[in-house]
Amino acid sequence: MSNVAATAPTPSKAQIFFRRLITTVILWTVILTSLFSGHPWLSNGVFLLIMVVLAAAGLAEFYGLAASSKLFCFKWCGLAGGVLLMIGTFMNLTGHLGMNNSPARVNDFESCFVILFVLGLCVRQFVSKSSTAGISAIGTTLFGLMYVPWLLNFIQKINFFPGVDGKYYVLYFILVTKFSDMGAYAVGSLIGRHKMIPRISPGKTWEGFGGAIAVSTGSSVLFAHCFGDKMAGMTLTHAIILGVVLSSTAVIGDLIESLFKRQAGVKDSGSFFPGIGGILDLLDSLLFNAPIMYLYLRHVLTSP
Repeated sequence: MSNVAATAPTPSKAQIFFRRLITTVILWTVILTSLFSGHPWLSNGVFLLIMVVLAAAGLAEFYGLAASSKLFCFKWCGLAGGVLLMIGTFMNLTGHLGMNNSPARVNDFESCFVILFVLGLCVRQFVSKSSTAGISAIGTTLFGLMYVPWLLNFIQKINFFPGVDGKYYVLYFILVTKFSDMGAYAVGSLIGRHKMIPRISPGKTWEGFGGAIAVSTGSSVLFAHCFGDKMAGMTLTHAIILGVVLSSTAVIGDLIESLFKRQAGVKDSGSFFPGIGGILDLLDSLLFNAPIMYLYLRHVLTSP
């Protein structure tokens, strides 16, 4: 009898696509249902819980990639800082610290937090007995905080943006970003021939990039047509601009995470979601789109 174990069949591209689609739909349905529940204590509480879990889990995966790349970091300091940053921003945005309705003051809080976090990392390095790589340890830990919790925090800023119903903008930018992912994967799988940056992500093609822009822009225009009356300043022109910009940065965000995984020598950042991978595989395209959506909302859509 052969001692070689049977190898599981490799799933087809169609199976992978539908696994990703189903997992994504289920996850964001839970998140968005809580946002639109109509009960502030439920929507705010579940929203904060999900943001903290995503930030902590995504940050843990990043530090895992760093460890696989032989980069030293202060993992537990980073995780504690990431959770405190998410909660502190939430407390500011919801008025529990008396600072709501002021985006500038919330940004000041985050700036002060990052400064104190860097000082704390330096002190942690002073007392470290095992690491002499101060620049690497402090830089890697700080970058992880900025890459995951800090960027993810912009979703909170969109949701609680003063004077507008922020949950529609959250829903909008998530849908546009995820349709970009689906468009890139579907078109790239069907007709993709010309590689974008094969040394970083062999599967990414220029045809897929075009599919991302087309599908994302179409979903942006459709959403603006259906819910534009609930989104201050949103017009057809803005919907087209955001569709193109968000789809482009979504692909760039995906490539950035691919760069990290390539250095770490892994295919996925984790195995948390069937068909997707880890938390970072879910968030990669959202992380850089969140601040872009926030800045466009603040300085273009709601600018006097």
